[in-house]
Amino acid sequence: METVKHHFFSDMGVMLGRSMRHIFRSMDTIITVCITPIALMLLFVYVFGGAIQTGTDNYVNYLLPGILLIAIASGISYTAYRLFLDKQRGIIERFHSMPIARSAVLWGHVLTSVVSNVISLVVIILVALVMGFRSSAGILPWLAVAGILVLFTLALTWVAAIAGLSAKSVEGASAFSYPLIFLPFISSAFVPTESMPKVVRAFAENQPVTSIVEAIRALLSGRPVGNDIWIALAWCFGIMLVAYIFAMRAYKKRV
Repeated sequence: METVKHHFFSDMGVMLGRSMRHIFRSMDTIITVCITPIALMLLFVYVFGGAIQTGTDNYVNYLLPGILLIAIASGISYTAYRLFLDKQRGIIERFHSMPIARSAVLWGHVLTSVVSNVISLVVIILVALVMGFRSSAGILPWLAVAGILVLFTLALTWVAAIAGLSAKSVEGASAFSYPLIFLPFISSAFVPTESMPKVVRAFAENQPVTSIVEAIRALLSGRPVGNDIWIALAWCFGIMLVAYIFAMRAYKKRV
């Protein structure tokens, strides 16, 4: 059993290295993922920030959690794209003809998504610091924020895997991410939900992005998190579990 596990992790490490080499050879993936969230952050802070009432003097502090989620939603579209290309070019079948763990290929793409998104998030946080972002959080709250962001990335990456394995075209493989990118705009990411019409507010307060944003915002500001963190974790684990099941089904059809 231990030999099998060692074989799987070794193969997964090889697949991760393969995918990461592709990314580092073409850094436009990470750059593209960073550009839109950073542009939105600049737009909302320096153009709209003065007109938006959030109850805080530092709007970039209020805005950053939602920007990070938009970056993740944008980044995982590349996972679907890379998986689709591997499927279309027969690379997945070629790997399966070799003596490697079958699921290592898929896990290599998933872990690549996590690593590349973490790099993008670090870049965005550094830009936010230049724009005036400040946090009174200690090490443990920051670790909690990192954990939530990684879980959110994993959850959406498994959704991306379904799209990449099931799509019939390159456009179809990446188009699924557009609603996910738009979702933070109908949440408390940019403005408090209290300012929204009743129907929109009801949706905003009961979708996953709002609880995740509120949990991260509270952790970074040193405020009590309350139930938001448990709701956020439940959403992340729930989405990840369901998406993992369907992604593995779609993957096994290719095996």
